[in-house]
Amino acid sequence: MNPNPQSIAIEAFDYALPEDRIAKFPLAERDASKLLVYRQGAFSEACFAGLADFLPEDSLLVFNDTKVVSARLLFRKESGSTIEIFCLEPWGLPVASAFEQRSEVRCKCLIGNNRRWKQPVLEKRFSLSGKEVCLCAEREEKMQDAWIVRFHWNQEVSFAEILEHAGEVPLPPYLHRAAEAGDKERYQTIYAHYQGSVAAPTAGLHFTPRVFGSLKAKQIETEYLTLHVGAGTFKPVSSETIGEHEMHVEQLWIAKKKLERILRHQGRPLIAVGTTTTRTLESLYWFGVQLTENPDTDGMHVSQWEPYQKECTLPAAQALEAVLAYMERHNLDFLAGETRLMIAPPYRFRLVHGLVTNFHQPKSTLLLLVSALIGDAWREGYRYALEHGFRFLSYGDSCLFLPQNIKN
Repeated sequence: MNPNPQSIAIEAFDYALPEDRIAKFPLAERDASKLLVYRQGAFSEACFAGLADFLPEDSLLVFNDTKVVSARLLFRKESGSTIEIFCLEPWGLPVASAFEQRSEVRCKCLIGNNRRWKQPVLEKRFSLSGKEVCLCAEREEKMQDAWIVRFHWNQEVSFAEILEHAGEVPLPPYLHRAAEAGDKERYQTIYAHYQGSVAAPTAGLHFTPRVFGSLKAKQIETEYLTLHVGAGTFKPVSSETIGEHEMHVEQLWIAKKKLERILRHQGRPLIAVGTTTTRTLESLYWFGVQLTENPDTDGMHVSQWEPYQKECTLPAAQALEAVLAYMERHNLDFLAGETRLMIAPPYRFRLVHGLVTNFHQPKSTLLLLVSALIGDAWREGYRYALEHGFRFLSYGDSCLFLPQNIKN
């Protein structure tokens, strides 16, 4: 069993991040970013374009191929004021189904300038594929930190098309700037495929065809899964201990044939590209544990503290075999589920051996995940990065963390 981390004080994961070290814009070339390499217990600096040179032989890199949607909608009133509606996630429907809707959809939303929303319905008019679209928004239910908003429109177009055309890129709040035309392309990985995220899986923003070519040349394999990133990824831990922090729920999706490939790779290094990929892979393990305990488990739902509530020595391969057996029984080619898994020290990783990731905010759950992988070495690494001119957060530089038990 992983000892329960709920008593961990979040102050222990604070560090000073000067505003001028936060990258407000991406570099002109994605793979020109710096790469902080941690292996054999030491840190060094390289260029991201040379990532393949530092990866263990026979590695499998797993990527999150979610696609960021332009989830920020601006409704301008006749008075001149603007109401901003930020669509956090669909409400009452799976992500994929919600974006396919062609008349109405409900979303959990943040509302900017809400006190100026006086009339029952807001309207936004625009032209899409030669059609005049009128998008309407109505508030329906107040939640603790958001609203349920019903969107409906007058033309036979999908909600995904509406957001792509009329929405703005949901840049992280810490950038303190409005989205620009270039962000549509740069705040998206080159392999993004399945729409549904309101934040980019930023570890993947550095990859280019050149980097993928170098991986192939070294016979390093790649695979993809999908976790739709929610705005909760930016939510710092505001409580004194992490036990009081509620993790956000995120939806994940993986094809059976991809899961089979990950299973075949067991016993060799598996490197996750990003914290979202890491949480997905580890959540698959815990779903497998659930299934070995109760084969009749109804659907994949991994709770926040699940790894810390039970003794578990189940090998990773057996957990994945249980998931695949579940898919066979239910005749599933794709597994859809949800997770709110928190990975924090002293979590023991079951599937993931290494991590490609960006630099994360102080007091964040993402920093807790990094610490779970490399221990207190994260402090030395972040100090090294600050002293050597690395750029931080979403548009910043990258890290490759390889714990000492991995052969390089």
